Amino acid sequence: MKRLLFLQVTLLLLLALSDDVKGNGENDGQCKCGKDLALKPRPHSVSILEFGAVGDGKTLNTIAFQNAVFYLRSFADKGGAQLYVPPGRWLTGSFNLTSHLTLFLERNAVILGTQDSFEWQVIDPLPSYGRGIELPGGRHRSLINGYKLKDVVITGDNGTIDGQGSIWWEWYHSQSLNYSRPHLVELESSTDVVISNLTFLNAPAWSIHPVYCSNVHIQNITVYTPSNSPGTNGIVPDSSSDICIEDCYVSVGGDAISLKSGWDEYGIAYGKPTSNVYISRVYLQTSFGSALAFGSEMSGGISNVCAEQLHIRDSFTGIELKTARGRGGFVKDVGVSDVEMENIHVALGITGQCSDHPDDHFDPNAYPDISGITLKNVIGANISVAGELKGIPEDPFTSICLLNISLSMTSELSTSWVCSDVLGFSRSVSPEPCSDLQLPYSNSSSVCFSLLSPAGHAEAF
Repeated sequence: MKRLLFLQVTLLLLLALSDDVKGNGENDGQCKCGKDLALKPRPHSVSILEFGAVGDGKTLNTIAFQNAVFYLRSFADKGGAQLYVPPGRWLTGSFNLTSHLTLFLERNAVILGTQDSFEWQVIDPLPSYGRGIELPGGRHRSLINGYKLKDVVITGDNGTIDGQGSIWWEWYHSQSLNYSRPHLVELESSTDVVISNLTFLNAPAWSIHPVYCSNVHIQNITVYTPSNSPGTNGIVPDSSSDICIEDCYVSVGGDAISLKSGWDEYGIAYGKPTSNVYISRVYLQTSFGSALAFGSEMSGGISNVCAEQLHIRDSFTGIELKTARGRGGFVKDVGVSDVEMENIHVALGITGQCSDHPDDHFDPNAYPDISGITLKNVIGANISVAGELKGIPEDPFTSICLLNISLSMTSELSTSWVCSDVLGFSRSVSPEPCSDLQLPYSNSSSVCFSLLSPAGHAEAF
């Protein structure tokens, strides 16, 4: 509880800081969130109590949530409706949302995921993955789901969605799972989505997973799983476009924010990239993963990403791009700026050696295209390794641009940079990067990219 209180206080401080930044006009980047998805009051509202739910933390309320959502479907053409969850501990299995719906959790309202795996239905794998992420075959349905929805809001007065994932972590470690673990929230092929003003705890696997979605705003949330929880990624935009992540605190066991777009031949065939992503004013922490990750499942492509005002603490890797032979796809036109790091093992990681594949049918000649990756205005303290950049010998990674970076190493004996099969440009970088990253910056204007323009296209420095 002390840890959670610390996270919530930190988030409040972050929000106050963001108001100051907005007010004084500093750090106004070229990229902003796209379509405004301002919350609008729904003309109709019902309480989960009206459907027989009991908030004692013991009574299973899956049927109550399912019936409430079914009833609220009738208001979709009448301006939509709100499902109100009052204070209490509301135990439930998986349930679906509907279009034009607001799920609102009052302060001290907690939706609890049951630890009975039979309440998490097994469903088919996503087509861009071809199998479950962790195991061949199907996957458990997430706690809160949506499919082909429009205008969906998950919000509250800092209510909580708690997946009670400890039992799933035990099953994962003991290799007793038959299917891949579920997420807390997964919205598939949906548009105009807002997730805000909530705390997400103890996801069995990932916390928030918009996949094949567009116009998704994730704002003012706290995401937490223990540092030793396996593979518990925080916010995972996946083959989705026009994504806005602002004013969030994420502390997890896996990657804090991870951009993905499908796995090997399945992601290549599905062909839906993650694009036009804006991330700003976030606090990120992960003991075993990366604070901001690209991939490693990126076979549909990742492009036009702007991330600024990142605060990264006590993490294994700060910013990392992960891919491999057989992935195909691309990561291009990425600008990351105004980053503060402290107590980080590897500040910047780029690797082409993520050798896990869904099966043996991938094309070994499907090489990823990595280009236009820029990191600028970075200050780091207590850094063990400045950068580990390892491309693919047959497919070197080029157009890596490093600008105005100052990293204070843990000791004079610390390894600064490790490079192979990469090529890039640098200016005002300390400690001095490896020679492969020291091409003159004056020759880089056509390949180094800054923040995204308001129109959503990368612009050269």
